[in-house]
Amino acid sequence: MEAIWILLTLFVLIMLAGVYGAVRAVRAAKRGIDRTVHQARVTVEETRLRARQLAQPGAAGELAQLRLSLRGSMRATGQALQAAAPQDRSLSESLGLFQRLSAHARDLEADLKRLEQEPDRARLAALLPEMRERTQRITHSADSLRWAVQERTQRFAHDDLDSLGREIEMEAGALRHWTTAEPDEPWTAPEASARPGPDAGARSGPEAGARPGPGAGQAPEPPRPSLGARGNTEPQPWQKPWQKSPRPENTA
Repeated sequence: MEAIWILLTLFVLIMLAGVYGAVRAVRAAKRGIDRTVHQARVTVEETRLRARQLAQPGAAGELAQLRLSLRGSMRATGQALQAAAPQDRSLSESLGLFQRLSAHARDLEADLKRLEQEPDRARLAALLPEMRERTQRITHSADSLRWAVQERTQRFAHDDLDSLGREIEMEAGALRHWTTAEPDEPWTAPEASARPGPDAGARSGPEAGARPGPGAGQAPEPPRPSLGARGNTEPQPWQKPWQKSPRPENTA
């Protein structure tokens, strides 16, 4: 019985997950379709405005030019902020300011669109300087915000590139340093350390008696005459008395 309840619970959970996934997919597809439709409408509207700007000189053409200028400036600023906001959290206040500016831009575009249907050309010519001034103020604000965001992004990119360059130079120097460090003391052979120093015979005490030198207790040898030197026939003081004269021969 418990196994049946477990299977039933799993089936219900699977059905709920499937329904939730289907709803999410439908909503995502709807958002994609709405975005596509909106972009298509914007493209068609801007194409119509460009055609009117070229085909209808005068107030109607200037109204189309103002709408195109307003749309382009606001769209470029919005894209710059949306691209930089995920990497820079300090742009939240800038996004708030842009939203407030977008509200004014929408009101201005609605006014410009109503003026396109105005049959009175005199009224249109009287209101056109005000529309032009409002458009210039909004586009100038949007452009200033966009330029500031772009300069900030470029500055961060330059700083990051400089820091990266310094780190790479340090790493390259460390990779090229393949030579080993020289020892502090020179290497000495074992034979040199085993030889007694010049003051080895002057040591006294138990250490001198325990380790005598190799020549201790031996008399120094007399100097040998050279081959070309003349022989000395006189007896030397160190010779014994019987060695002073040759031994007489026996005559008996």
